[in-house]
Amino acid sequence: MAKISAVLNTYNASQYLDRVLDSLSGFDEILVCDMESTDDTVEIARCHGCRIVTFERGEHRICEPARDFAIHAAANEWVLVVDADEVVPEALTRFLYKLVEAPDCPDAMFVPRSNLFLGKRYYNTTDYQLRFMRKDKAYWPPVIHSHPKIDGTIGKIPRKHKDLYLIHLDDSPLDKRYQKMDSYTDYELQRRLSKNYGVASFMFRPAWFFFRSYILQGGCCDGVRGIIRAYFAMTYQVMLMSKIMERRFSQDSKKK
Repeated sequence: MAKISAVLNTYNASQYLDRVLDSLSGFDEILVCDMESTDDTVEIARCHGCRIVTFERGEHRICEPARDFAIHAAANEWVLVVDADEVVPEALTRFLYKLVEAPDCPDAMFVPRSNLFLGKRYYNTTDYQLRFMRKDKAYWPPVIHSHPKIDGTIGKIPRKHKDLYLIHLDDSPLDKRYQKMDSYTDYELQRRLSKNYGVASFMFRPAWFFFRSYILQGGCCDGVRGIIRAYFAMTYQVMLMSKIMERRFSQDSKKK
């Protein structure tokens, strides 16, 4: 029977860690890749019998480089990557073990995730994460919000199977979400500096992201929460484009 490693990256992640690790008890290995936590994250992981490896935090402010390191440090061929605030339901564990025994099993799978937003769990705006993979077929680029690159076939768990959703426990208050938005756009800035956003982009790109979140992704079924979430999607784009243009205006003024 094929074996599966559950892999998670941590940095000061003690808040939900007991619940997360309890949900991973059905896997052959739990590998915790810690980025030099200063709280009791590592002690909690040891109490659960996890194998622990360390990824030096250094100047890293995103987890993607550590994720690639952790995937390839796993002892088994198959890897499920889990965030330190995500619970894996038993039904998903059983599904994955059955999947890897199938002759037509893909090399990686998108897994749906349910999220909390303003105190309510929602399923209409399904959040798909590419988290299950053969480790030798995977490479995770060191870019914020990137998906792993898979050298092979990729499948997707249908959204109708709500018992197979990862359960995202975090429900950050709005001020924390804005802080994250500010940090994430800073990280993404370097990757998008070559983009030239003009007046039309500022008019239509945010509107498109609002429409995608509220209409295409079903936010309209979530009432006011859906509208607020759509505004967050729109605001992220405005913030990112504004920072890019600010940097470009600054560079242009220095050349004069």
